[in-house]
Amino acid sequence: MRLGIDLGGTKIEILALGDDGRELLRERTPTPRATYDDTLAAIARLVQETEQKLGQKGSLGVGIPGAISPQTGLVKNANSTHLIGHALDRDLGNALNRTVRVANDANCFALSEASDGAGAGKAVVFGVILGTGVGGGVCINGSVLTGAHAIAGEWGHNPLPMREPGELPAPNCYCGRANCIEAWCSGPALEAQFQRHAGHKQAAAEIERAAKNGDTIAQSVLNAHSDRLARALATVVNLIDPDAIVLGGGLSNMTHLYEVLPPLVERYAFKPEGQSLIVKNRHGDSSGVRGAAWLWTLDDYRQGLPG
Repeated sequence: MRLGIDLGGTKIEILALGDDGRELLRERTPTPRATYDDTLAAIARLVQETEQKLGQKGSLGVGIPGAISPQTGLVKNANSTHLIGHALDRDLGNALNRTVRVANDANCFALSEASDGAGAGKAVVFGVILGTGVGGGVCINGSVLTGAHAIAGEWGHNPLPMREPGELPAPNCYCGRANCIEAWCSGPALEAQFQRHAGHKQAAAEIERAAKNGDTIAQSVLNAHSDRLARALATVVNLIDPDAIVLGGGLSNMTHLYEVLPPLVERYAFKPEGQSLIVKNRHGDSSGVRGAAWLWTLDDYRQGLPG
């Protein structure tokens, strides 16, 4: 049995998968707002209760909005700032008496979709998170590419390429820089761009709906957003030339992206001689927790790694 945890800012989700990938159990609990120790205890309790219900123990993988630093072994770059500076994998492993694997949640998304999702059977999969932020993960031949600094796939903090005159000055990003792809292409960025032009707020789904109904401002804002997103993805195509780009996060539900992005990416990339395969995720909000469970493979069991 493989257990996956998706540690979010508002909820902790656990998923139990059988050896065949079949879902055995899924539950959620609110994420404690107080301290790191409270979060650690909540995860441990959720794992223990799940194993009691199913009558067996399993391997454990955890997806977090950050990464474990290869230099220090401590969490870094986490939106949930109370995790930063703690050895989450070791602390949780000590609490549960087993080895625990922790990975970035975007990497878990990419692994899930590459394993048995929209990118299944593809050698190189780039998983894209388009939501409150812009994240990404790279999966090669079924394994996550982490990188020397545990930041592989973090394309959202690359600068937006090929800026046009109307894209000056560049918006600031929470990371302290300006002109990050995240500051241009995230859900909040899209909504802010619409509000700036229309004078009122609308959610991303409403903007797309308005564009389909002939709203010229909504159409213009969506066109500009798609073009920026295509320029950003073209740099990924130039660098790793993925067999599939799988979109996740709230903006992945905007259907127009799957029509307009492939030809735009082909236009901006370095002569790919064909459109990139850009597809919607298969597992939706479940992909992150599924990918966390997939951090352990059947070969790991045979080698006796869990526990």
